[in-house]
Amino acid sequence: MNIFSNNFFNYTNFQTYFIGSILFFSCICCHTQDKKQQDHVDSSAPKNLIQPEMVFVPGGIFFMGAAMQSNTHDAQPFHKVVVNPFLMDATEVTNAQFSTFVNSTGYITLAEKAVNWNEMRKMLAPGTPKPADEDLQPGSLVFSPPATSVPLTNHGNWWLWVKGANWKHPDGLGSSIVGKENFPVVHIAYEDAAAYAKWAGKRLPTEAEWEFAARNGIEKTEYSWGAQLKPNGKYMANYFQGNFPHHNTGEDGFIGLAPVKSFSPNIYGLYDMIGNVWELCSDFYVVENFYVSCHTGIEKNPKGPNKTADPTDPYAIKHVAKGGSYLCSDEYCSNYKPSGRQGTAYDSGMSHTGFRCVKDTTINQPSKTK
Repeated sequence: MNIFSNNFFNYTNFQTYFIGSILFFSCICCHTQDKKQQDHVDSSAPKNLIQPEMVFVPGGIFFMGAAMQSNTHDAQPFHKVVVNPFLMDATEVTNAQFSTFVNSTGYITLAEKAVNWNEMRKMLAPGTPKPADEDLQPGSLVFSPPATSVPLTNHGNWWLWVKGANWKHPDGLGSSIVGKENFPVVHIAYEDAAAYAKWAGKRLPTEAEWEFAARNGIEKTEYSWGAQLKPNGKYMANYFQGNFPHHNTGEDGFIGLAPVKSFSPNIYGLYDMIGNVWELCSDFYVVENFYVSCHTGIEKNPKGPNKTADPTDPYAIKHVAKGGSYLCSDEYCSNYKPSGRQGTAYDSGMSHTGFRCVKDTTINQPSKTK
């Protein structure tokens, strides 16, 4: 049953409304677009800010998808894809980099704006009543681990809608990114990421480009670095250890977000392609995107479907997010792998979602410096 049935407001409070809707990937955090702001961010970024952060990814033919998945089937089966060479940000976009963008343009993210009910209701089942105005104030979803073990069937047990939470205040008012300039920026909605990319003279990656880069030149392995999650007992990425969601032991060295470059880069010089934060891609999300019948030959530079298709959430507009996050656990979400994917509502930010950018290139190999 869709969570926004007409008797939905039998739930105890609006917080449950936000948590349930976004975490079933419904698109509810609709905000007013500012045309002047969008025009303003079209200006070019300083070239010396952008280029040094990118690395060359050679492109080529690879097997995209998965042979099997533990919790979903939306990446099956393996199928051949070819992508052209491209440049990619070496790291997830950081708080410092996003701050430069905001300071240069005056951009205001979706999480910093009040929810626009007229836009929001377009994404909800007909007849859904309007919430109280105080419940439409700016905010975002923050991971809030419970004190004890809880059923894993209710996302609301560990996600909390926090008014005032945004990229500058990741845990809500009173929190800060001071001292976390080198951490990935979070609470970023799709259009926030797209605006940054446009300003920087870049774009968001396609899912195929992102997965090619994450596969690290290794064919058909479950993990980016090979067949084993912890080769020789070594942690290769930032994800959740312990009892999800209430007890993270931090065996990988981190509880929560990690600074970028906390783990070794892959063969292309890319850091943290797996774990830390989910990374937004340009493709629309379809639940069953990889039927065998859809892949009869080699796909060339696929850009995904032309619209969202999720039978469990028919009103939402979603884009693909890849690679898992610091919340992926073998007990709950084992998406710390190149094939890991989920649909993310286009106008919703969360405390485990970020992005990195790519740029087209005409070169076929890195230039050699003398």
